[in-house]
Amino acid sequence: MPTIAARRRRRKVLESFSRIPGHLIRRVHQVSTAYFTEECGDLTAVQYAALVAIESHPGIDATRLSTVIYFDRSTIGDVLDRIQSKGWIVRQSPDNDRRTKSLMITPAGQTILRQVAPGIRRVQERLLAPLTPGEAKMLVRLLVKMADAGDEEDDDGV
Repeated sequence: MPTIAARRRRRKVLESFSRIPGHLIRRVHQVSTAYFTEECGDLTAVQYAALVAIESHPGIDATRLSTVIYFDRSTIGDVLDRIQSKGWIVRQSPDNDRRTKSLMITPAGQTILRQVAPGIRRVQERLLAPLTPGEAKMLVRLLVKMADAGDEEDDDGV
């Protein structure tokens, strides 16, 4: 049986983690991912972002897509493979450049976006439910500020 001192040390460690921003962000991300899975089934948040961006930017290529959705270029191909295998997008080589592939959403991809729209709204509502409307707006502003600061560091080569 652990000693009282050992239990206090363990509690102190747990309490210290409960106030570390990175740890809290990871925990909230876990909650968000769980809600997304419950509401949207097989569709992942990255796949959703990709579909929305492809629908909004017909003919976009994978490199530009990765920039638009803030996703790693080295793994965007795997995401595209999965959504193409589900019939949600097609890749086409432009006549003037066989090295790149233009991405287009299919009617099935448009259908899935319409089907998950209510679930996407519910995910956001569930995430923000513990907060007052003012707190929710403040949280979103602060998250944007943090995300934008990370982008600025990336632009500086950091």
